[in-house]
Amino acid sequence: MNRTRRTLLGGAAALTLIGLAAPAALAAPAAPAHNTHHPKHAPVGVRILTPTPGSNAGSGGKGWMVDLVAVYPSLKASGFTGPQLTGPAAHANTAPFPGAFSTGADEHLPGLVVLGSTTNSTLPGFTGPGTNLANLFNLTSQIDTQKHFVAIQDTWIVGAPILGSNVNTTLTVAIIKDRNHDGIYNDAPATVPDANHDGRIDAADLRALGVVGGIQTVRLHLAGE
Repeated sequence: MNRTRRTLLGGAAALTLIGLAAPAALAAPAAPAHNTHHPKHAPVGVRILTPTPGSNAGSGGKGWMVDLVAVYPSLKASGFTGPQLTGPAAHANTAPFPGAFSTGADEHLPGLVVLGSTTNSTLPGFTGPGTNLANLFNLTSQIDTQKHFVAIQDTWIVGAPILGSNVNTTLTVAIIKDRNHDGIYNDAPATVPDANHDGRIDAADLRALGVVGGIQTVRLHLAGE
């Protein structure tokens, strides 16, 4: 089997993995399949598994979950530094799978951006909807490794009403492109700027920043008490 055929099969397998793992209502992210030896030409994508569109999630704005799967051409390209099981207070940086717990880019999956359209700006570390919430994710693990791709699952149990309560909100998730050209998707910012100055931080601002593999959005309601 020649290199081109192997590469196409690897790309198809990666996108199939994302497609099978998610609700049919969410389209698989588009991703080119040309050369898996460099991230700029490799299949990359992210899919939100939970919540589903239209959910009435949690209670009092907390106790709900964000669960997603990210696919990369290789473990090195993902920037993944190992599994984590973390959380607030005593749960942060605790064995056996320590991880930081704060806003900003996740050191375990440093290319991921997760935004909430109603994220508050009053709690320490939160600057409103542009805040990258990726480093608040509690559980990160490598769930599938094949010759031409690796899949990493990332989960966040939301323990406080940081996106509000009894409010409609939109989650927006993407992987930032390889901006520094080091062959690794590790360039997610702590805060996404309002690039088009429209008073919102959303998919348009992520496109201006530069993403790879598409952008996923889910609109849902966060239940009140």
